[in-house]
Amino acid sequence: MKHAKQIALKVAITYVILGAAWVLLSDHVSMLFAHNKITLYIFFQRYKGWFFILITGLVIYYLVYKRTSEILEANEKLRRKEQQLAINSQQYQSLFIHNPDAVFEVNQSGEIVAINPEGEKLLGLSIQELQAENISDFFPEKSILAVRDYYKKALNGKASNFETTMVDFEKNEKILRCSLVPIFIYEEITGVFGIARDITSIRENEQMIVASEKLSVIGQLAAGVAHEIRNPLTSLKGFVQLMQGTRTVDVNHLDIMLSEIERIDLISSEMLILGKQQDIPLRQVNLDDVMRQVLVLMNAQANLDNVSIIYENLAGKDLYVKSDANQLKQVFINIIKNSVEAINNKYHGNVTITITKKEPFACITVRDNGVGMEPEKVKKVGEPFYSTKETGTGLGLAICKKIVERHKGSMEFKSSIGEGTEVDIYLPLSDEKIL
Repeated sequence: MKHAKQIALKVAITYVILGAAWVLLSDHVSMLFAHNKITLYIFFQRYKGWFFILITGLVIYYLVYKRTSEILEANEKLRRKEQQLAINSQQYQSLFIHNPDAVFEVNQSGEIVAINPEGEKLLGLSIQELQAENISDFFPEKSILAVRDYYKKALNGKASNFETTMVDFEKNEKILRCSLVPIFIYEEITGVFGIARDITSIRENEQMIVASEKLSVIGQLAAGVAHEIRNPLTSLKGFVQLMQGTRTVDVNHLDIMLSEIERIDLISSEMLILGKQQDIPLRQVNLDDVMRQVLVLMNAQANLDNVSIIYENLAGKDLYVKSDANQLKQVFINIIKNSVEAINNKYHGNVTITITKKEPFACITVRDNGVGMEPEKVKKVGEPFYSTKETGTGLGLAICKKIVERHKGSMEFKSSIGEGTEVDIYLPLSDEKIL
């Protein structure tokens, strides 16, 4: 209002000054042109006011027209901006309210400022009830430290993606896939947007598939393992019958019997390990040890199929990776089993397994001289429910690929018809074990 008065005062003063200047100037001009002619002087005096009105009218018209045009144009721009702002606001509200994921806004104090219906459903509370809660109250102790760390990173301007567990209002634990994004207003961070999806059922289904595939692998290995155990059992039975007949004990025979019993125990132990749950934290493991334990099982099936398995550690030393040994065994067993089955009773069938070091990875290569695959099939290997075998489920390699990816590794397949297949498994190296 004060600014408007100042502008009005300036206009009034300017008008008065211009009017006074016109009076003085017109009197001087009329005197100059009249030359003591009273009639001409009276003419000038009579019509100079009309000239002033005409000129000032034109000037005022021009100024008002120009200013009005500017105001109307500014108002139109403002109207369009308000309209666009309203559209953006409705788009944001649609994205926020109708989002199938839980979306919530948290201020710098960790308080929930806004949450969409899916978020209320996830937490089991309404926005009114949540305003009295802190976001950290919904995370168990095992998860809260990591969540706080991601939250602090978001407040420092760094977005994050992660998985964590939470506990809703009814104390049900859920697995969430989350994203935290900083909120910038005038280049200042005022809070954090969180996006969360409940993946509990997805994880449960994955575990069921993994367990099912593991049982399938164990079932297929059972025949080979039974054959492998039957050999030492036959030896043990023969020595026992011999001792019954001679009523004497030969120390050499006892050593052989003990060795056969240890072999049976080793094979049984490996089968039991495969059947255990896989919710074990990652530990540093020796790849050579894991592979040799797998070969105890796989040699049995290879012998039944008349296939030779050749293993060699080309790294020159033990390589260590941070992993779950049982999951790695499942991967190696699936890959080797597929290689053995791909040989298709070939007379000189063999599977070659090598371990090499390719910084910063350890590379496990499984190569066979089987039937091979066309390039089109190689591209699809590892996709769920895609199998080159008539009775295959297409889940074995898909699970293997998933396990390797969880270990931050990768798998590559190379194959040619009639020349065999090569599988390269890359796993990130861990620090060498200190003895």
